[in-house]
Amino acid sequence: MSRSLTPPAPRPPHTFRTVFPVLALCWLAVFFDGMDVNIYGAVMPHMLDDTGLGLTPDSAGTIGSWTTFGMLIGALTAGNLTDWLGRRLMLVASVSLFSAGSALCAVAGDIGLFGAGRFVSGLGLGGLMPLCLAMVLEFAPPRRAALTTGLLMTSYHFGGMAATGLGLTLAPAAGWRWVFWAGVLPALVAVPLLLRLLPESPGVLLARGERDKADAVADRFGLPRPTEVAAPAAGAAGRLAAVRELFRPESRWATPLLWLASFCGLLLVYGISTWLPQMMRASGYGLNSSVSFLMVINAGGIVGLLIAGRIADRFGAVRVSAIWFLLTAAGALLLKAHLPLGVTYLVVAVTGVWLFSAQVMVYAATNTVYRDSERAAGLGWVTGVGRTGAVVGPWLIGELAASGNESWGFTTFALAGLGGALAICLVPAARRFGRGGTTAPAPVTANAGS
Repeated sequence: MSRSLTPPAPRPPHTFRTVFPVLALCWLAVFFDGMDVNIYGAVMPHMLDDTGLGLTPDSAGTIGSWTTFGMLIGALTAGNLTDWLGRRLMLVASVSLFSAGSALCAVAGDIGLFGAGRFVSGLGLGGLMPLCLAMVLEFAPPRRAALTTGLLMTSYHFGGMAATGLGLTLAPAAGWRWVFWAGVLPALVAVPLLLRLLPESPGVLLARGERDKADAVADRFGLPRPTEVAAPAAGAAGRLAAVRELFRPESRWATPLLWLASFCGLLLVYGISTWLPQMMRASGYGLNSSVSFLMVINAGGIVGLLIAGRIADRFGAVRVSAIWFLLTAAGALLLKAHLPLGVTYLVVAVTGVWLFSAQVMVYAATNTVYRDSERAAGLGWVTGVGRTGAVVGPWLIGELAASGNESWGFTTFALAGLGGALAICLVPAARRFGRGGTTAPAPVTANAGS
C-alpha cells in the first residue's frame, strides 16, 4: 500500500492582509504613544492656572525637555535591551513604563515629582517608536515601506487628538490630573494584546540563534525567511559594529545629514506638541480655541501621512520630505500673524499636513541609505540623535515664553523647517559622494524613494 504524504502548507502571500495583526498592534502602541506625548501640551494651560502646583512657563519648558531627554535615553538604549528581551517584550516594557510615568504625574504634588513622572514616561516613549518602526518595516509588503510607515504614524496623531479631546472635556470638568490617569490605559489595554498576539521579529530570532522559530514566524506571515545579512547584530560588540557600519563609505556622509534632518523634524514635532496651545493663547486666542488647535494640527497630520506615504512610494521619500519641510516653514510664518479664527484653523490644519509627515519621511528615507542588517541600528540612531531636537524644542520655546516672546517660537519653527529641508535634500548627493563612483549594494528590497 502506498503511503500518502501530506504536502507542506502553502505560504500566504506577503500582503497587507497577511501582516495586518502586526501592523494593527504596532498602530495601537503608537496611538498610546501619541496620546501620552500630547497630554502635557493639552493640559498645560490648565496646569499653569493651578497655583498649587507651582508651574511657570519657564519650568513648563524644562519639564517638556525632561520628557524628551528621557526619550533620548530610551531610544539609544532600546537596541541593547532588545538583544536580551526581544522586540515584543521590549514593546511591552515601553508601554508599561510610560503608563507608570503617567500615573506618577497624576499623583504629583509639586513640579519636581511631576517632572520625574514625565522623565519616566519619556524612557518608555523613546524606546517604543524605533521598535515599532523597525517591526513594521520588517513586516511591510514589498515596495510599500513609505506607505506602511505613514499608516503606522497616523496612529500617533489619532492619539494626539484623543489627548486633546481629554484636555477639552475631562480637564475642565474633573481637573488636569484625571487626564494623566487616562494615560494609565495603555498598560491595561495594549499590554495584554501585545503579549498574546504580537510575534517576535524573525530577524531578532535569527540573531539569537533561533532559526526554526524565525522561519516559522516568517512562513506564518508570508515573509521571506531571514538570512544572516538581514539579522541585526546582537550583544554590545555587535551593536558597536552595527554603529560603525552606519559610517561605511556609502553612508558616512548621509548618516549625519539624516541625523540633522531628524533633529529639525523632532524639534518641530515636540516643540509644537508641547507649546502650540499656550503659544496660541498668548497670541490672543481663547483657551478652548487654543487647545483645539492641537487637535486640528493632529488631524492635518493624519491626512498628510496618508498623502505622503503614497506619493513617497512613487516619487521618493527624500523628495517628499524636503518639500514638506519647506511647506511647514511657510505655515509656521503664517501662524505668526494674528489671522481671523477661521483662517487660523485652516492654516493650522494645512501646516499639520506637512509638519509631521516631513519627519516620518526622514525615517522612510533611511531605507535608501542602509542595508537590511543596518536598518534597526540606522533607525535607532536617526530617532535617538533626533531626540536632541525634541529636547531643545520644548526648552527653547519655554525660554522664549518666560521672556514674553512666544511669537518668536513661530520663527524658530520656520528656521527648523528650512534646516530640515536642506539636510534631507543633500542625502542623495552625499551617498553618491561616499560611493566615489563604485557600485553600492542595494539597501533594502522595499522602495522608499531615493
